[in-house]
Amino acid sequence: MKKLHVLGATTASAALLLAACGGAGQSESGSGSGGGQSDLSGKAKANGSSTVAPVVEKLNEEWAKKNPQAQIESVTSGTGDGFKKFISGDTDFSNASRPIKDDEKKQLKDKGIDYTEFTVGLDGLTVAVNKENDFVEELSMEELKKIYTGEAKTWKDVNSKYPDKEIKAFSPDQSHGTYDFFTEHVTDKKDLTSQKNQKTDVIVKSVEDNKNGIGFFGYSFFQENKDKLKPVKIKGDKGEAVEPTKETIQDKSYPLSRELFIYANNKKLKENKVASEFMKFALEDKGKAAEDAGYVALPEDKYKEQLDKLKKISGGSEDKKESK
Repeated sequence: MKKLHVLGATTASAALLLAACGGAGQSESGSGSGGGQSDLSGKAKANGSSTVAPVVEKLNEEWAKKNPQAQIESVTSGTGDGFKKFISGDTDFSNASRPIKDDEKKQLKDKGIDYTEFTVGLDGLTVAVNKENDFVEELSMEELKKIYTGEAKTWKDVNSKYPDKEIKAFSPDQSHGTYDFFTEHVTDKKDLTSQKNQKTDVIVKSVEDNKNGIGFFGYSFFQENKDKLKPVKIKGDKGEAVEPTKETIQDKSYPLSRELFIYANNKKLKENKVASEFMKFALEDKGKAAEDAGYVALPEDKYKEQLDKLKKISGGSEDKKESK
């Protein structure tokens, strides 16, 4: 596994080790909210979601400028694999694009690991088709289910007005929280009938290259490729077709809106100053990194609430096995 000692280099299954060379500037204590550099030193480790990775990358770019001796090593291997590392105690943080599952909670409890769930931003899982597709403008959740469970083999099976062309469905693989989120909210937890890939950029390229292709991924990935893909409006319970935008994601009128999480090991928040200061830094950012990464910030008061929660935990106060 390769570790990159450069800024902004988060890639799938690659470590992002953001550490600047020590400069000749004046040192300050703490994480450094001002313009100077702190004397904080050490390392904290994270693993998990490729969807959350761009947010962590943006945070790390600013963190490394202010904390050149405090390294944040973040590996992108998918939400599921990230939780495995978190459960084994190998990481301080687990980046996730879905909430933690009951079986993962049980494994943490069995290991005696207390943790806290922090929300760093909002995402709208975006469904997109090939740019040349001139017939799909919107899809209902039931139509999406037909496509991704294999019930619909052709576009005509989805809608009689659509052409009788074979559907090429693409998706993340089971290591991704995005896969889990989609199966839970769209297919009633049934496995997907699709061409699966761990790398989101491959899914994007597959839809781009197939005239009858369809795929889904985080809003940030769509934003990066919006000139090459066509977004699909999604019909929710109210029957209204809604396009993913910052506004519809934040007010959650877009049916596939979701939260982006960082799970933190409570013991490590107390014992590892780098871990607690980085989490504080992430929340004090108030969603700017999420916005810069192409996602959506939470309402500002939600970050303050979480900062209060973090202070109680890292300050050594009594905390529950699971904090939310």
